[in-house]
Amino acid sequence: MSKDLFQSPDYYAVDGLLTEEHLLIRDTVRQWVKKEVSPIIEDYCQRAEFPSQILKGLGELGCFGPTVPQEYGGGGMDHIAYGLMMQELERGDSGIRSTASVQGSLVMYPIFTFGSEAQKKKYLPKLATGEWMGCFGLTEPDHGSNPAGMITNYREDGDHVILNGAKMWISNAPFAQIAVVWAKDPEGVIRGIIVERGMEGFTTPETKGKWSLRASATGELVFDNVRVPKENILPLVKGLKGPLSCLSSARYGIAWGVIGAAMDCYDTALRYSKERSQFGRPIGGFQLTQKKLAEMVTEITKAQLLNWRLGVLKNEGKATPAQISMAKRNSCEVATKIARDARSILGGMGITGEFPVMRHMMNLESVLTYEGTHEIHLLITGMDVTGFDAFK
Repeated sequence: MSKDLFQSPDYYAVDGLLTEEHLLIRDTVRQWVKKEVSPIIEDYCQRAEFPSQILKGLGELGCFGPTVPQEYGGGGMDHIAYGLMMQELERGDSGIRSTASVQGSLVMYPIFTFGSEAQKKKYLPKLATGEWMGCFGLTEPDHGSNPAGMITNYREDGDHVILNGAKMWISNAPFAQIAVVWAKDPEGVIRGIIVERGMEGFTTPETKGKWSLRASATGELVFDNVRVPKENILPLVKGLKGPLSCLSSARYGIAWGVIGAAMDCYDTALRYSKERSQFGRPIGGFQLTQKKLAEMVTEITKAQLLNWRLGVLKNEGKATPAQISMAKRNSCEVATKIARDARSILGGMGITGEFPVMRHMMNLESVLTYEGTHEIHLLITGMDVTGFDAFK
């Protein structure tokens, strides 16, 4: 791949809304991505492999659980810092951001929020450094958008429980040391339980043949009479509130993340439009190309402002799940269209690995669907503004 020349668009001087610490965190992650991710990501994506050597660097940067307090190994940062980190990681690749999102929002967050003190001390410091990686078991083969229908369950067995069921489309599953699994207890109440690799009957077959998120490791979680100590059950939450609050945290990171991918596509298309000539002039001089570029930077700017305001609300403890849904859906829709328009500006070169656009474009098709589909997030907003539940 050619040298990473990325320059971040900031048409409305949104950087002026950020603190010096925010800018330092963002620029540190940006330089790390340019040095450690950009030179290798195309090759790993083509081979459909996850570059596991970057995990140590992600831990050292503080990208795992950046909002978790420092006493448990986290970064103790605010939510805008977290968003900026995800933006820069996804600018590199959605699969890399997914790995960090899962670790921080879907594994460390529930252990910190709903776990016992013993669970926090046992797991969080190792997860923060990347020594241990985790995954999040909610989605099932027959229950995606309707997690309440899950059939994974456990029964009592003395001071253990016996876990049975299966989860699929699980990022990090093939290499994770632990899984935060959501299952129904004997009364049918959804509970969170920490399952460790090596427990008999617990397997994580890898999902092959993906055309999207190819540099991310995806798999299944299969539980065949797995004996798990009761002390591994998260004590402080019951019901769907547990996994849904985790998803809100992850969706917030996605809202920032995909705009990083959009920025990369826009920056690539803008630079290409100035260098590529047809009919005796750079294609950036033609009206239709300018229309695409102007719309791209407009939508990126709107999303930057939406995300920043959401970050302020989240820091103040005021952000609602519905507001997070709006940002996730908006960012994914905007980024997907920007990737497609950038591909069209690059023409045939847009489908090659010489440029990042097609890789982003394929990745974003997954991000548009996971952590709540585009349609589900529309209905969450619709329910919030009308008061009527269209899910039933």
